[in-house]
Amino acid sequence: MNGLLVGRSAELSKLVRVLESAADGTAGVALVGGDAGIGKTRLAGELVAEARERGFHVMVGQCAELGDALPYLPLADALRGAEPAVREAVAAHPMLGQLLPGHDTGAPSAGLTQQRLFGSLLGLLSDVQPVLFVIEDLHWADRSTRDLLVFLSRMLQSERVCVVGTYRTDDLHRRHPLRAVLAELKRLPSVTNVELGPLESGEMSDYVTTLGEVDAQELGLIVSRAGGNPFYAEELFAAMSEGDSLPDGLASLLLSRVEVLSEAGQRVLRAAAVAGRRVEDELLREVSGLPLAEFEEAVREIVSRGLLKVQGYGYAFRHALLQEAVYTDLLPGERTRLHADFARLLTSSAELAHHHLASHDLAGALAASAQAGREAERLGAPAEAHNHYDQALGLWDRVEGAEELAGESRAALAFRSAVAAADSGDNHRAVTRLRALPPTSEVDERLAYYLFETNDPPGAIAAAERAVESAEDAPSLARALATQARTLLWGPRHHEVEPLTARALETARASGAVDAEVGALLTLASYVENRGDVARAHSLVESASARETGVLAMDLRARFHHARIHYEQGMLAQAAEVADAGVKLAVDTGLNWSTYGTDLRFLRLLIHYVAGEWDAAEAVAAGFGARVGTLSEAILSSFALFIEVGRGLPAVEARLEWLRPFWHDALATYMSRGMAAEHALWNGDPAAALDHVHAALATLDEGESGTLRLAAVGLSAMTELGTTEGADDLLARARFAATRGPTGEFVQLGPEGQAWALRVEAEWLRLQGRLDVELWRKVVAAFDFGFVYEVARTRWRLAEALLAAGEREEAQEQWSLAKEAAGRLRAAPLEAALLEFGRRARFGGGQPEGALTAREVEVLRLVAEGLTNREIAGRLFIAQKTVSVHVSNILGKLDVATRTQAAAAARTHNLLS
Repeated sequence: MNGLLVGRSAELSKLVRVLESAADGTAGVALVGGDAGIGKTRLAGELVAEARERGFHVMVGQCAELGDALPYLPLADALRGAEPAVREAVAAHPMLGQLLPGHDTGAPSAGLTQQRLFGSLLGLLSDVQPVLFVIEDLHWADRSTRDLLVFLSRMLQSERVCVVGTYRTDDLHRRHPLRAVLAELKRLPSVTNVELGPLESGEMSDYVTTLGEVDAQELGLIVSRAGGNPFYAEELFAAMSEGDSLPDGLASLLLSRVEVLSEAGQRVLRAAAVAGRRVEDELLREVSGLPLAEFEEAVREIVSRGLLKVQGYGYAFRHALLQEAVYTDLLPGERTRLHADFARLLTSSAELAHHHLASHDLAGALAASAQAGREAERLGAPAEAHNHYDQALGLWDRVEGAEELAGESRAALAFRSAVAAADSGDNHRAVTRLRALPPTSEVDERLAYYLFETNDPPGAIAAAERAVESAEDAPSLARALATQARTLLWGPRHHEVEPLTARALETARASGAVDAEVGALLTLASYVENRGDVARAHSLVESASARETGVLAMDLRARFHHARIHYEQGMLAQAAEVADAGVKLAVDTGLNWSTYGTDLRFLRLLIHYVAGEWDAAEAVAAGFGARVGTLSEAILSSFALFIEVGRGLPAVEARLEWLRPFWHDALATYMSRGMAAEHALWNGDPAAALDHVHAALATLDEGESGTLRLAAVGLSAMTELGTTEGADDLLARARFAATRGPTGEFVQLGPEGQAWALRVEAEWLRLQGRLDVELWRKVVAAFDFGFVYEVARTRWRLAEALLAAGEREEAQEQWSLAKEAAGRLRAAPLEAALLEFGRRARFGGGQPEGALTAREVEVLRLVAEGLTNREIAGRLFIAQKTVSVHVSNILGKLDVATRTQAAAAARTHNLLS
């Protein structure tokens, strides 16, 4: 690498800004594109040096032209070459260790291996931050590496991590798989795009002069011939320095530098080109066929001319263009023989398959492809596993003894291929593959599962019935019965669920099929819970949660439902204990971002929120990124609004803006617009609140319990607006949800549901101008199962009713209790409302007449801590001038002259609680 970077200061500045943001706690991704030889690697190298100067850990990995043959190659490359601190941290994330030689985590876990691997990498990056992770040559990346890049780009939020990927723009043909990925990533706000164009002639002149001495004529010739491409310029300069003539075209120029090598040197370089961009020393020596002394002399010659460079225990081409030029120049027979030589010596199944195919050894290719598929499964690369299996199946009829070579039957291999397709997210392809197989219970059971996932209940039910009919042993029958019950759960034949699960449980317990037993228990629990038998559902889920199935998805699902039922029954301590165990299992296994991993985390947030542990809730919510790009991210992000709206945090508006594009989805709309309604009410916009309520209600079916909270908020908004239009319909819908449930049958609500049902009735009477003290007392008592915030909000309304009834002393007592709770929670909007109510009611026991706003209370707390205006501005994310205005208002309202006096007055009047 030359000491001076020429003509790329603007591009480097963009990358450094991403690095600086990462250092400050805002993760970022940069994509560096440009033609071959334009200087992407040089620029990335400059950023690496800058990162090391700033104390970053650096990981650098490179994709290879073998593409999908070697999953996660750049990640494995980066881990192998990482700094000692990073390699030591890998020990805490064993899923990553499987990418390194000599590590094996055993059999894959039901399609979750990739999720575990991704979660483990996220954990590693969090452990060793700040980190710069560079992935070079993304145009050659395998599917799993592309998926990993997308995952990191979406999941990294507040970590001090910078990810940089480089790619060749001239390699991206219209159907190149990277094109869609780049288009998706460039829409994300966390992604910075850097395009490298040709250097200007003046910049190119400056660059050439950094290479060595050159006269004006030679300089002009190099600049005119290089066309702004630094690598081409380097090759032209090297050729001139060696006294060579300058042929037309870069490929010819590169080959002219190869042709001056000795015969042994050319032989070694051609063998290296067949190996790819890099090759181990011992392997290259074996394939070259040269005696050791002659081989080493040839390599020394190649390295001295700058064609190969020493890298680890082997060699790498100085530039991919050189490798491509040498490889393309090989004669067909020569290329085939060299590929066969590598196939004879290699141990990696993926590389073996590549070289066997290139050498036309179909039998070897089939055997290696089948094994490569199994290895890709183990690594958590389902897309590559599917491709390898399909490659083996494509060769099956062209090879004698295919089953013996593959190590299993054609049907077994095709089944593996289908499951791998589903695990990579392509359920439709999995369904197609399974339908082409001879029907067996296992095939039909998987087919039913995938059809159910792709929203084809009739097809799923039919497949599950066939699976039950054709089950060849008890474990297969148990799984088929459990799957059949699941397909019937939400349809018109739901009455068949209980007898089916009973049969499944009996069969599973007799045969030891624990996964089928737990699956049947969870399905039955959902069935009885939806029919109001919560106690039985609780018992069933507790039994399911107590069993270890060895299937992580099932174990996490059981823990989630166990914690959820505890939560819905108001058993917050027990819910927290089970949820914590589930979250720990998800984190320990790298499944923090799996479906049930995220479900457990948002449930944990809700438990913290209800229990009044708002600092802990805010800490959990911080992991639910606001910068969302997918529906699942949007739904998860919506849960952070509970704490952000409750505390009136500035993040609410930005989060809602990011969630707005997902309001076409029912759950995202219900979650985010329901909380947007409360936010609008706190901010004095009841009309907007009512709009949000109606939009959220439109996503719910009749009888769903979520109706109750929305109805309460909607009726409150109507009271503020002074309108009763639509109130009767809202009340009727809420009463139906409180008594009949989604199935239209009688339902027994849990404690929170009962409390919201009472709140609806009380809000309805408030809308009519009737403040029913006894009803508001019942609402307070109903929420007092542990819902700290809602007890405080309800005490506010109870205080209003008591004051209107002339019970001033008790009204002030309820108001004080509410204010104390709001202060402890730092629920700024509720605090502001209570202070305003207390001012109008002349409560406060000597509280100053000019009541402080919620923001002024926040500022006063920080003043009392001794913070300066600048520090307060930084803490609250507001302008320093705004802080100064708040402080002036506080001094005036408290009738004091100094900040110290203000802090003392605040303590005297109990304003800091």
